[in-house]
Order: sequence, then C-alpha cells, then structure tokens
Amino acid sequence: MKRVTGLGGIFFKTKDPDAMKAWYERHLGINLDPSYGTSFEWRQAGDPERKGYTVWSPFPADTDYFAPSQKDFMVNYRVADLEGLLDLLRREGVEVVGEVHNFEYGKFAHVLDPEGNKVELWEPFDEAYGKMVDGKTTS
Repeated sequence: MKRVTGLGGIFFKTKDPDAMKAWYERHLGINLDPSYGTSFEWRQAGDPERKGYTVWSPFPADTDYFAPSQKDFMVNYRVADLEGLLDLLRREGVEVVGEVHNFEYGKFAHVLDPEGNKVELWEPFDEAYGKMVDGKTTS
C-alpha cells in the first residue's frame, strides 16, 4: 500500500500572518492569497498532464489548529488512500487525532508522531482544488 505520496503543505505559526505573507510576497515573489497563503503548482510524475499542489500557509500564533501539539509548525503529507492508511496506522499503534474531515478538495486526518508533532494527512482531489486556486498559485 502506498503511504505518503508527496508533500501537501507546510503550516507555521507567526505573530502577524498578514505581515509575514506580505514579506514573502515582496521579497521572495510568492503569489499569495490573502486568506490562506499560496499553493505551489507542479505536475504529477506519472502523468505530466495532471497538476498537483503543495500549500504554504502562515497561521496566527494563537491558533488551536495544531493542537494537541505545542509546536509552531505542522507538515501536511499527500496520501493516496486516507482511510486505508489510517486503518493501517492504527494497527501499528499510531495515535490518530480526531476524525476524517471531507471537503470538496480532499479528505483530511491527523496523527501524532513519537514527539507529539501533529501531522496532517491529505487525500487530495486535485481537480477540485485546482479550480479553487486557479490563477492564485505560485508555479
């Protein structure tokens, strides 16, 4: 069974997300959406016609989205079969946090690594996600 298929996103806490986004846009040329950050657009290795995305997003310092982790970052990994992987991870003794969340652009779940870092798993629906971010990506 495939487990992680790629990097889905990098999320980090910051004192001033808007100022951080403006700095990255001005100095590094990242095309930013004011509400979340940016999505880096790339092509699937096995099918260059299909797009894929990696999200970059600063969060407010007081967000509870990373909880129960106390870390200032969270990594999101792309997966092929979220429910199948979660079943396997549970059997392997990995702590699954919360339930699977379904959105039009994919399914999400969270696990904790051995040091208590919250890890987000994303089974993306790239076509739907691509429609959401069309024209707003960094590529």
